[in-house]
Amino acid sequence: AEGVGGYARPMPQSWLDRQKAEVAKRVAQADIVITTALIPGRPAPVLVSEEMVKSMKPGSVIVDLAAAAGGNCPLTQAGKTVQVHGVTLVGETNLPAQVAADASALYARNVLDFLKLINDKDGKLVVPMDDDIVAACLVAQGGKITKKG
Repeated sequence: AEGVGGYARPMPQSWLDRQKAEVAKRVAQADIVITTALIPGRPAPVLVSEEMVKSMKPGSVIVDLAAAAGGNCPLTQAGKTVQVHGVTLVGETNLPAQVAADASALYARNVLDFLKLINDKDGKLVVPMDDDIVAACLVAQGGKITKKG
């Protein structure tokens, strides 16, 4: 059910009913549900009903990334994280901005650790080909391409 630009598009009711039944089964088993469906110019489609939320285990989490457009769950409150029926509903409307500092710090730490891996204690570049991480990252060595694509 994907339209232009990766957004959801309206589907026939029979299709929606079949999908709803399948989603309900999965939601009841899930510890976390992340929803992202949006239809340009329209409210977000409801994918997770209140009944589905009630079927979830206490302590489960729903992250509704469509909260700003009304949410994929009718219990979502835009801009808030709330607990309903023992389930945490995350309706924050700009999650990427909230984790930017953490993501940057994690990325910087990963780059530092990688640089330590490919440099010896004197700062000289070494390429330990027996290391799985180095082997996976290496695309060229000695003027030759080691990995294509």
